[in-house]
Amino acid sequence: MNTHRTPRRLVGRAATAAALATALGLGAVHTATAAAPTAAPLTGRPAGLDGGWHRDGLHLTAAENKKVDGFVARARRAERTISPEVRAAARISHAELVGFDQRLKSPDSLKRKVATRLRETPGQTVDAALRTINDAVRFTLQWPAGTYSQGVHTAAGLLSTWGNDSTRWTNTWHRPAGYKAVNSVWRAPRSGQLFEVQFHTPESKAAQLETHKLYEEQRLPGTPPARVRELQEQQNAIFAAVPVPPGAERLTAPARRLPSPDPARRLPAPAHAPVG
Repeated sequence: MNTHRTPRRLVGRAATAAALATALGLGAVHTATAAAPTAAPLTGRPAGLDGGWHRDGLHLTAAENKKVDGFVARARRAERTISPEVRAAARISHAELVGFDQRLKSPDSLKRKVATRLRETPGQTVDAALRTINDAVRFTLQWPAGTYSQGVHTAAGLLSTWGNDSTRWTNTWHRPAGYKAVNSVWRAPRSGQLFEVQFHTPESKAAQLETHKLYEEQRLPGTPPARVRELQEQQNAIFAAVPVPPGAERLTAPARRLPSPDPARRLPAPAHAPVG
């Protein structure tokens, strides 16, 4: 084993460990807000006392509603250990953590999502619908275009090294039209909770926000095909103006690694992103 380490490497590892320790202790990190999300009620019952959930023609039975409430509670518990690692990855990779106070999807939004899937897929169980939800806990990391590829490479590598399993990696920077970003889904090692991390530039995030209402209208079941095409063309035009960061179209999910037993003590030296 090579026991000789350069002072530069030792200093780099020490600085990285210090940054992680600070983030794990909920120290400063560039976020919209670092406060804990406000706890929302786990049930939504605008009408009736049957224990179910009813909104806009969608509904869940009392038993289905109870299962979604349990799913929400588990996601909230898991978030307490996931967030410090995401904040640490953001701090070390010099990312802005956007919308941190919205990291938990609201119970009402989750119930609407589950109820919609149950209606669209007759015979599907609520358990099966819940297994498809990967954004009950979600984060957005953002870098300027000039440091984006290096930032994504570093942040994703750290999450992987700390034992989070990358279950989905969707890089749309190479697409000629439509949404531009890297969307990733991870499984936390301790809880098994799925969580989403979107990797953006300021321009791609602004385009996502600008097109959100167009996208929501487009996906409604009653939207006529001609209107669907019109909405897609409008979204394409907005995303077409987003600059593609150097090397972004070649970013891939990190190779699976053995997790470090204590990420504050064992950290890899950040590798360079494949931008050349």
